[in-house]
Amino acid sequence: MAMTGLTTGSTFTAALARAAVALAGCVALLAPLDAAAQSAAGTRRIGFINIGPAALNTENVAAFRAGLAELGHVEGRNLVIDFRWADNKAEQLPALAAELLALKPDVILSTGGPVVARAVKAATTTVPVVFITNDPVFEKLVTSMAKPGGNLTGVGSLANSLDAKRLELLQQLVPRARRVAVIWNPNHAYGEALLTDIEAAGKRLGLTLLPWRVSHRAQLEAAFAEIAAAKPDALFVVADAVLGFERVRIVELAHSARLPAMYFWREFAKLGGMASFGTSLPAAYHRTASYVDRIFKGAKPGDLPVEQPTTFEFVINLKAAKAIGVDIPQTMRQRADEVIE
Repeated sequence: MAMTGLTTGSTFTAALARAAVALAGCVALLAPLDAAAQSAAGTRRIGFINIGPAALNTENVAAFRAGLAELGHVEGRNLVIDFRWADNKAEQLPALAAELLALKPDVILSTGGPVVARAVKAATTTVPVVFITNDPVFEKLVTSMAKPGGNLTGVGSLANSLDAKRLELLQQLVPRARRVAVIWNPNHAYGEALLTDIEAAGKRLGLTLLPWRVSHRAQLEAAFAEIAAAKPDALFVVADAVLGFERVRIVELAHSARLPAMYFWREFAKLGGMASFGTSLPAAYHRTASYVDRIFKGAKPGDLPVEQPTTFEFVINLKAAKAIGVDIPQTMRQRADEVIE
């Protein structure tokens, strides 16, 4: 005799089947949501900010992406990178930094020197920031290279520490040079002290330096018109991110004035500048990926020592030199890390 309240035989089987179908339906509905949640939880976000235009940073961005991929961070799989470019307009940096912070990044990559890093530092004291800049201690971005403290760390370029060496190389490349036009950005983090140091280096080398202030692209044409009228023997461009991202026009104007010039990034020489000496930008971008990776894994920026470059690139563009009538000494060709024929 069957007991009430219990289902037996075929009735039980049918009920079990209906329950299984219902449960499967629930699982089917829940599974995509669960996968999406897991995907979102596993995706990291980087805010990328740079003072220059995107078009002049393709090689640098590629190096950064390559470094991330080597460490397992790939866009579209487990990584999102939000880019913001100031197009060499420093006044836009605070707003761009605020835009990135609104996207809630896990880390911000600040590239383009101290003006960018300062804008980001002013915008946040909590979000980790990895920078590429010149001398972060002097620029008051960190307390020390070994123990940065705070929420910033990254790679120092020592760009302006090499200005005296660049000036010496220019003299050796163009031994006849006595009067050298100098283009520098008065808004640089080092201010007038930077120009004072360069003038002292020129004096030691027996050079007369003729400085021109250029803080934005609108001043380039007027500066070169005055430089042409002054008839210097050579041109020296002081290391600065703003000037670096005006490199296409600077190289064109120097070539038109038939001025042998020394620059601070290899990218100038690739464009047709006579020579360059400095650190490798793509290498610096590649190195920042390791900082991002460590921060993703829980490291605090203030505990990660700032890295300084140990290798430098001396590039000579022989084709550019010949085009303006400059014969580069053989000894200097042999010293170069790269000679562009």
